Amino acid sequence: MIRNATDDDFTAILQLNFESEHLLAPMNQELLEKLHTQAAYHRVACIDGEIAAFVIAIREGAEYDSLNYEWFSARYPSFMYIDRITVSKAHQGTGIGREMYRDLFQFARSTGVPSVTCEFYIEPLNESSSRFHAQFGFKEVGVQWVAQGTKKVSLQELLLP
Repeated sequence: MIRNATDDDFTAILQLNFESEHLLAPMNQELLEKLHTQAAYHRVACIDGEIAAFVIAIREGAEYDSLNYEWFSARYPSFMYIDRITVSKAHQGTGIGREMYRDLFQFARSTGVPSVTCEFYIEPLNESSSRFHAQFGFKEVGVQWVAQGTKKVSLQELLLP
């Protein structure tokens, strides 16, 4: 079941983010609260009453100081930026991430968003994220160094039909 995230979900969301922090930017309670208030889309997937995944996506015009979000803001007048998607290790490979993306794409289309954007690490390579995004048709539109020049990201876009 996919549903909107609530404050009551924050502990589980932070735990999931921490579990995958080697592939994501760190997130603490303060940042999560800020992202939650700015998000156009913040949903969780529940399996057997437990949060198994979450997605946070932000529209253009937010006051978010992410280098990657700022990159898209400087180039796209209208977009939905996926700040992060995380699936628990126990549920990876089960299709829950794909289901959440399909839900996000439907939401974006229903709100008139022409494209969905995101990024993933290419140095060091996040091969599973690269494959995951390629299966939906995301295309690289740029690259940049982040994390004080220690990581390189591929900036991606998916044009919605």
